[in-house]
Amino acid sequence: QVQLVESGGGLVQPGGSLRLSCAASGFTFTTYRMSWVRQAPGKGLEWVSDISSGGITNYLDSVKGRFTISRDNAKNTLYLQMNSLKPEDTAVYYCARGSRRIGSEDYRGQGTQVTVSS
Repeated sequence: QVQLVESGGGLVQPGGSLRLSCAASGFTFTTYRMSWVRQAPGKGLEWVSDISSGGITNYLDSVKGRFTISRDNAKNTLYLQMNSLKPEDTAVYYCARGSRRIGSEDYRGQGTQVTVSS
């Protein structure tokens, strides 16, 4: 069955960095667009970024220039490098197969908490 397991979250000060990872299994990773979504306290799910099977990337405007999505198809792993973190980036971050940006998201992982605070 499809499994998506996120890791790498934590507490970081404003301006700091974190790298999230998502280990995928149970499907042919190389053939799917993958994405990251987040949910801030008291808010709904928000699409953050996606990457096509061919490596084409898209970003939410508020994270452009700060976040970088990437994938290692040999390791079936998705990444999100987050730099210059802001308090408003505080959320649970989820890895997803497909992308809600284009209506193709069909599975999400359990999520990893990212807290940006001094």
